[in-house]
Amino acid sequence: MAAKIDAYVDTSALIAFVDASDTYHPVFRRLFAAPPRVVVTSSLVVTEGHGWFLRRFDRVRALRFLAMIDDMPFIDVRSVGTSELQGATAMLRRFADQDLTLVDAVGLHLMHHERVASCWSTDRHLGLTGTPLAIHAA
Repeated sequence: MAAKIDAYVDTSALIAFVDASDTYHPVFRRLFAAPPRVVVTSSLVVTEGHGWFLRRFDRVRALRFLAMIDDMPFIDVRSVGTSELQGATAMLRRFADQDLTLVDAVGLHLMHHERVASCWSTDRHLGLTGTPLAIHAA
């Protein structure tokens, strides 16, 4: 039997953790300081985060972001393959009235499919399937 997944980490949580001026920085600083046993994210979240730091700052900050992910061994970065893309497409269709990115839809699929207990995100869309957002519990 697979281990219960305690949390899914979205790009917005990683950015809020790094950015001390972010409204949710204290919440994510606390969560990342004492993470639960099983935390997952997707390779698309890492890609999106790298791109955000590259566009907003520079190559150095983007590489630091990747190093930060490497320094967080408690995060299991899941690859996104055909089945995850199919599941994400189903989420995009299910929530066609929402402005979801493919990254969001993959996260929704993973959280729903794997019955994740909590979502670390500042994006309300990530709560569409019923996974509680950590910002509401803080």
